[in-house]
Parts: sequence; structure tokens; C-alpha cells
Amino acid sequence: QVQLVESGGGLVQAGGSLRLSCAASGRLFSSYAMGWFRQAPGKEREFVAGISGSSGCMRYTDSVMGRFTICRDNPRNTVYLQMNSVTPEDTAVYYCAAKWAFGSTTFMNENEYDYWGQGTQVTVSS
Repeated sequence: QVQLVESGGGLVQAGGSLRLSCAASGRLFSSYAMGWFRQAPGKEREFVAGISGSSGCMRYTDSVMGRFTICRDNPRNTVYLQMNSVTPEDTAVYYCAAKWAFGSTTFMNENEYDYWGQGTQVTVSS
């Protein structure tokens, strides 16, 4: 069983930066592929970024490529999402998710993930 707790959300002006954190409980954190998803009001939840357990592979949705960076600190059981040059379109509840997986694999489909955090609100003002 893995519990995920996101933090770092808040209000930021367009063009600014924010760093989200997701702390995981449990053991063998490096055996989990991690992902960040977001859900804007009235929209379906969408994939933002994913990272393999070994940090050997990262993947991003096109709209955040070059602006967001996902990374993880396995000894600290934490995954991060660095958000730069944010726009109002980035406003959403951001969720982290974990999937038991070995190797350098990332997952974009939310149905593939085993555990979810409660989400953290990110609001970008124009």
C-alpha cells in the first residue's frame, strides 16, 4: 500500500513558477513509476508528466513540454513537478499517481496507475 500526499500548489501569476511535491509512504519507492495528472474545471483529468522508477525515462504532454520538468528523489520517496512559464491554461487540480513497474517505463493512461494522491490546486492568474 502506498499513500501519496501532494503539496506546493497555490496561486501564481502567469509567467511565474511553482514546484509541486508528492511524498510517498511505503517501501520500494524506486519500483514505482510516477505520474502527474491534472483536472481543470469542467474537463477530464489529463496526463501531464511521467517518470520511470529509475528516472531513466520521462515523458510529457505536448502542452507542457519545455516548461515543466518532472524529477524524483528516491531516497526521499518524493517526486516533483517544476512548473515554469505557467499560463492560465495550467490552472487545475494536480494529482500524483504511482504504478508498480520495473525498468524505464512511463505510463500516460490514468487507468494504469495503482495509487493516487488527493490533489493540490494550482491557480494561475492572468
